[in-house]
Formats: sequence, C-alpha cells, structure tokens
Amino acid sequence: MTVFHRNETREPLPDNLKGGVIAIGNFDGMHRGHQSVLDRALEIAKERGIPALVLTFEPHPRTVFKPDHPVFRLTPAPLKARILEAIGFNAVIEYPFDRTFSQRSADEFVHSILIDWLHASEVVTGFNFHFGHDRQGGPAFLMNAGSKNGFGVTLIDAYRDENADVVSSSRIRELLVEGEVAEAAGLLGYRYTVEAEVIGGEKLGRSLGFPTANMQLPPETELKAGIYAVRFRGADGVIRDAVASYGRRPTVTDNGAPLLETFVFDFSGDLYGQICSVSFFGYLRPELKFDGLEPLVAQIRQDGEEARALLAGVRPLGDIDLFIAFS
Repeated sequence: MTVFHRNETREPLPDNLKGGVIAIGNFDGMHRGHQSVLDRALEIAKERGIPALVLTFEPHPRTVFKPDHPVFRLTPAPLKARILEAIGFNAVIEYPFDRTFSQRSADEFVHSILIDWLHASEVVTGFNFHFGHDRQGGPAFLMNAGSKNGFGVTLIDAYRDENADVVSSSRIRELLVEGEVAEAAGLLGYRYTVEAEVIGGEKLGRSLGFPTANMQLPPETELKAGIYAVRFRGADGVIRDAVASYGRRPTVTDNGAPLLETFVFDFSGDLYGQICSVSFFGYLRPELKFDGLEPLVAQIRQDGEEARALLAGVRPLGDIDLFIAFS
C-alpha cells in the first residue's frame, strides 16, 4: 500500500499507478455510503485490470474553514489508509487541502490533477461531489470534462438505510455524541474505532486492581462520556475483550482533557508507547461521581461483567469489521 502526501510540486506518479480508477472523496468514516463508492471503483479496476486509487484531502476541509471548530473525525488519515489497503486499493493520495487550494478552479483541478498527474481512466465519486472555487465543479461539470478529455465518470447515488434515510458522516457523528455506538456501527458497517498511543497515567486503576491502558484522543472528539464495552487491539495484533471509560474521571480528579481508559480482561503486560486501537461495541452507562473508592470499585466490577456478557454475543458486521477488530 502506497500513501502519497503530495504538495504543489506533484512529483510524477509511478507508471504502475497511472491510468487507474480514481475514487474521490473525503470518506471520513468509511461508512456504508462511502463503501458503495469504493466497492464500485474496485469492481471497475478489476474488470479492466488497472490500478485502483483513492484521492482524498487532508486536513478535512471543514477544519480548514473553521479552525476554531475542527470537525470530529471518524477515521483519521492513518486509520483510513489502513482500511483502504485492507479492502484492496493500490494507493491513497492524501492531497493537502488549504485555502489556496480551495481557490483553484474546477477546470484546473480536472486538468492538473486528474488528467496531467493521475492520467485517470475512470473517476468514481458520490452523486453530490462538488469541487473547485465556490463549488463550481459538480456532477454535470465532471461528466462533461470526462467526455471531452477521455476519462469515464461513474456517479454513485446516496446510500440509504432500511428506513430509506441517507447514511452520512454527520448522522454518525450525532449518534456518537449520544453514545449510540451500536446504532453508529449499523451505518458504518463496522464498529467505531479509535487509535492512539498508550500513555502513562496516575496508576490509580492499578492500585485498585484494574490497570488501564490510557489513550488521549484528539481534542475534537465528541464521543459521549461514559462506560463502554470494547475490544482492544495491541501492537501484537491480538484482540482482547475489555471495558473502557471515556471522560474526565469525576470521582478522582474531574479535570483536564477527557481520557480513554481501557481495562483489558485477563491481560498483564507493558503497553506504554504502543499504538493501540479500541473498537466500541456498546454503551453501558454514563460517567458518574461516586462517594469514595469502594463504591467505584464495586461499579467497575459490575461494568466488567456487563461488558463481558455483551461482547460474548457479538459477531462481525462485515469485511471492514473483520479487519479492524478481528484480524
């Protein structure tokens, strides 16, 4: 898997990646709607025997235009690239997005990137994809450009759930804000997953008999504070059941940035410094402030039992879920 971080100089694309199928989009969340676009791109590439690439943009455009309110990312770039590799793409192009880039015309985008640089054979994107200054490039513009310049364009309709509601990243974010991780999984097609380095903490959990792997999530994360049934994957690739707390630890400190603290069942070992992932399977309860450590410990034991019971009955949702939480 090759991830390209291209600047305006745009070094030549390797010959073996030119002339491929280009799936274009932000793809934050890699949800079922995104998967319908990506699956079609892979199908076309396989049918024609040509490479399949993803063209995406970093950072997220909403964060560029509203830096004081960065978007709550569902799949940061490294995780997104891993998923794209797992489902079969040959390369990911993380094109730098800034205000200068946003001022470029739609015609310049087509000619300088899709034609001159990528030598696109086919472009696959969502039905509502817009690009260029003032969003001047849309589906009709792209179709016309492809007709004039010799590349195909495939537009994918909105993906709807069983209630005929459109699946979108914003809708999934709203569910996570409410702690509805099971419902979010239904739209994602896999369990919401975070990755971060395990850092040192106050070691209170260890003194109480429940050592935790502590992870600092990005400050824009809006996951509801509370206790979750999760699965934890360490750097060794082994998946273990666990229970996690996300929040500000009101019984002990009730200050500072939210922290994800995961108690991994039946495990002992040093995880410090490792990049680990946590997949969320169920919301157990809100974050509470207890009157001392004894009731806190009793509740932690109960939370662990509930998490074990919940996790005992779950199954993978699909291929991406298999990759994130079970490979």
